[in-house]
Amino acid sequence: MTKAFAEATKARRGGRAGGRSSRRALRTDNIEQMLPQLTRGIPFMEPLSQEQIEKIDDASMAILEDVGVVFRDDIALEDWRKAGARVEGDLVKFDREMIRELIKTIPSEFSYHARNPANNLEFGGNKSIFVPMTGAPFLRDLEDKRRNPTLDDLAMFHKLAHMSPALHSSAHHIVEPMDHAVPHRHLRITYSSMKYSDKTFMGMTTSGKNAEDVMDMCDILFGKQFVDQHAVTTGNINGNSPLVWDETMLGALRAFVKRKQPVLCSPFVLGGANTPASTVPAVVQLNAEALSALAYTQLLNPGARAIYGHYLSTVSMRSGAPMAGTPEINLMNFMIGQMARFYDVPWRTSNTLGGAKTFDAQAGYESGVNLMGVMAAGANYIWHSAGWNEAGMHCSVAKFMVDAEQCAMAYRMTEGPRWDDFDEALAAVRDVGPGGHYLGHEHTQNNFERAFYMPQLLDNMSIEQWIAEGSVEITERALNLAKKKLAEYQEPELDEAKNDELLDYIARREREIPDDGGLNEEF
Repeated sequence: MTKAFAEATKARRGGRAGGRSSRRALRTDNIEQMLPQLTRGIPFMEPLSQEQIEKIDDASMAILEDVGVVFRDDIALEDWRKAGARVEGDLVKFDREMIRELIKTIPSEFSYHARNPANNLEFGGNKSIFVPMTGAPFLRDLEDKRRNPTLDDLAMFHKLAHMSPALHSSAHHIVEPMDHAVPHRHLRITYSSMKYSDKTFMGMTTSGKNAEDVMDMCDILFGKQFVDQHAVTTGNINGNSPLVWDETMLGALRAFVKRKQPVLCSPFVLGGANTPASTVPAVVQLNAEALSALAYTQLLNPGARAIYGHYLSTVSMRSGAPMAGTPEINLMNFMIGQMARFYDVPWRTSNTLGGAKTFDAQAGYESGVNLMGVMAAGANYIWHSAGWNEAGMHCSVAKFMVDAEQCAMAYRMTEGPRWDDFDEALAAVRDVGPGGHYLGHEHTQNNFERAFYMPQLLDNMSIEQWIAEGSVEITERALNLAKKKLAEYQEPELDEAKNDELLDYIARREREIPDDGGLNEEF
């Protein structure tokens, strides 16, 4: 049993009163509150003309009609057959009007509901949320050592996500808990997401049955009737580019869509490897793939919440390795954003991606380029926003902290200019006059904390002061801040009856699921 799970079980046995009093004792006054969803106040970057948008749309529809998409899933094939699509073996070809009619019922906006209502979020349209990275099989830890993650490491990242104001979600498996059997991981991952943060979270979609387990746990946390009427989690469904959706992902999609829980319909794009080696045609293929999955969500349950998704990387033609922070990734994001708005559906992208092996200048440049491109493109679900490095092979604690702060800075930029103190600030010009300074003026005193973003982790002191204070570079500063945050962390109180029921459910499912170290037929 891991330390985190043992502590949860011990707290459960300790009784309600004792648990509450100990949590109260941990309260601090310096825990920053989550920022609300980002409401965009600057224009989108839109390089496509209306004619070019329609050209991409027409080319994508032609792929769906003439080339088709493979659905490696008997249930999906039968669903499409009944709907009137042309099914040839496992290949489905669609009439474009069928696709257009189906996607019309996708909600363009909705609200996410967290277990703490103060952390509810409006979503879609000009509103966006930041979500940490997921899926790393390694981490760089609090000592910046690369190693296998554990369930306790996952809990650590969920705590850091909870305490990062610009991160709106605890995601799910930020790192893979390698100390836990694969068939049981989704249960412990979901519990960790729910327990250590009261923000919204993602649901595991590693199989249809695993996704059903997530839905069961959401029913325990929120109540079945509430889940049936509100968005409380998010599932991700990856396609196999080019033009394939498999049984595992489609089974998970059905589990989420049945309950109208949002799903990200995400072709897994490695530009130049599984798409044409050209930006606009790559977007055409990706668009066709995404539309086919979005349409399937509405075939199953009209009005189900669905999000136009993708994982987007380009591939080095020298090595075949995926790259981050390249110009073409930004150009494709700009175009994808325009296509999603053309169809009036919310969309997802990936954010601060890095390919560097350590948190070095390369990691910073790649992530910064990606981040600015994403903000200009106007994505709604901004995933992989903290920690991603080494092409997703590890999550770095240091990078997680800096990325989260960079998201807060990008949030401030994308809100747009503030005009609420315009008259007062201009009055200060008259008060100070030529040759004066503003540092002691009442307007400055009243507004200095909000006038210009002051990052904690980016150093701006003189070289002399920096040396005098130990010449601490950004990786060490970020790790020190992570340790400080974790020492201050206050676990958000979870109703003990619900906590007991979640633990009982996990225990029962772990008895039922064979611990064979891998996936069996049930999954």
